[in-house]
Amino acid sequence: MPELEAREIECFLVLGEELHFGRTAERLYLSQSRVSQLLRSLESRIGGRLVERTSRRVRLTPLGAGLRDELAPAYTALLDAVDAARARARGVGGVLRIGFVGSLDEDLAGLVRAFERDHPGCEVRTVEVPLADPFGLVRDGDVDAAIVLAPVREPGLASGPVFSEAPLSLAVPARHPLADRPSVPAEELAGHPLIRIAGPAPRYWREAQSPRLTPGGRAVPSGPAAGTIQEALALVAAGRGAMPLCVPTARRHARGDVVFVPLTGLPDSALTLVWHRDRATARVRAFARAVAEGTARDRAPAAAGGSGAAVRARSGAVRRPATPAPAGPGTSSRAGRGR
Repeated sequence: MPELEAREIECFLVLGEELHFGRTAERLYLSQSRVSQLLRSLESRIGGRLVERTSRRVRLTPLGAGLRDELAPAYTALLDAVDAARARARGVGGVLRIGFVGSLDEDLAGLVRAFERDHPGCEVRTVEVPLADPFGLVRDGDVDAAIVLAPVREPGLASGPVFSEAPLSLAVPARHPLADRPSVPAEELAGHPLIRIAGPAPRYWREAQSPRLTPGGRAVPSGPAAGTIQEALALVAAGRGAMPLCVPTARRHARGDVVFVPLTGLPDSALTLVWHRDRATARVRAFARAVAEGTARDRAPAAAGGSGAAVRARSGAVRRPATPAPAGPGTSSRAGRGR
């Protein structure tokens, strides 16, 4: 163990995530031959094959998969411990740009204020992220991290666990046949077109927020696409379709010509913090830890049987570098759709 090289571990974990020598080399700013060399060195230390490589695919051996699963959390904890010590020694300072979709609710605004209070040398600037492009600003480096709706399956991006969940409602025109219903089962979406989210948001993400199939597998008709929550609600009010929104977002966007009816049978809307793996600064990691700690505090009263979990959980531990991350649009409430 004294001879174990941190670079070997990092290379192995990234390779275990990418399963591609070229992409691993690009992420680590190494040559492919150097990646192969580091892998062989680690395999020599371990005493067994960790990766199988053919002309068509790269995959972990059972030994490699087990090592990855045990190493990844320990490696992340090691990096976090070093970051925390560095932050205590120097303080976390500078500007942290956090993106959000739709609007920043009271809970998240409170989190930002608490973070600035605990890190007086750091200024948090919030930036609105387009509903139609939830990951673009993070990928391009225009924000350091963003609060987005799950799921997140973007190459090069990492996300923390879900830290806020909320039930869904269905936005319909005030004169819609469903407007007077106490609730709407998800299966009934098959009879009503849904407003879709415009690109460049990835298809899997758009369909998670505005499903094309009911839980029972029935097709849901498509209405027009919208790039913002306000555009979507204008289309709803005009009778062009309905739209799922989380309950907190629906409350913030109340209007006389749109009714929000509880929508049952679909997973709750879920928010997560997302950042670029290769640009995870001490500020980003400190913010992610603050989110995780806030989640733990919010969950504690609920676990003890208390009445308090206002946000039904807020969590966001940093996961790096070998954990591919973790429906309806949003920020603080399905924002985007809205959270």
